[in-house]
Amino acid sequence: MKEKRAKGMDRLKKTVALVGMMGAGKTAVGTAVARLLGVPFRDSDEEIVQAAQRSIAEIFERDGEPFFRARETEVLGRLLRGTPCILSTGGGAFLAEQNRALIGGAGVSVWLRADLDLLWQRVRHKTTRPLLRTANPRETLRNLYEARVQLYAMADLVVDAAPELSIDDMAQRVVAALATRPDVLERTDA
Repeated sequence: MKEKRAKGMDRLKKTVALVGMMGAGKTAVGTAVARLLGVPFRDSDEEIVQAAQRSIAEIFERDGEPFFRARETEVLGRLLRGTPCILSTGGGAFLAEQNRALIGGAGVSVWLRADLDLLWQRVRHKTTRPLLRTANPRETLRNLYEARVQLYAMADLVVDAAPELSIDDMAQRVVAALATRPDVLERTDA
C-alpha cells in the first residue's frame, strides 16, 4: 500500500471528470481523491440541485429529463472552465457527445468501472435515483448498464472497482491512473 501523499506534493493541471454508472462511487471516491491531491471537489448533480433549489427527482418530474440534461451541460461547461478540480458527473452526463467533447477539451475523463452486481448492491435501497423508479429497478439498471458501457469505455482512463476495495483504496487507484498522464497530474515528489 502506497503512503498517502501530502497536500501540495502533486499539481493537478486539468479537471478530472469521474464518469460511470450510478453507484460506481463517483462522489465518495472523488471526495477522497480531491482530499489526497489538495484540490476542490465538485459534484455536477449537486450544483444543479443548488441552482434549481429542487432535487434531481423533482427536476425530472417537473421539467423532464431533456431540461435536466441541458442544465447538466451548462454546469459541466462552467466547472470545466474553472480551477482544476475533481468533478463527479451524473451517471448520464458522459452519454452526450457534447459533454464528452467538453470534458475532453478541458479535462480528462476517468471511468469508475463497476460490474452490475456491485452497482445493484450499492443502489438497491436508495430512493434518490429517478431512473430506477420503475416496476423492476434491477432490470432497469441492467438495461441502463448495457446501453451505457460502450460510451463509458470512451473515457481517457479506466479504474476498476471491486467489492473488497475501500473508498481510500479506490482513490489511490485513481491517483495512480492520473499519474500516468503528466499533462493532467504533475508529480513533484518523484
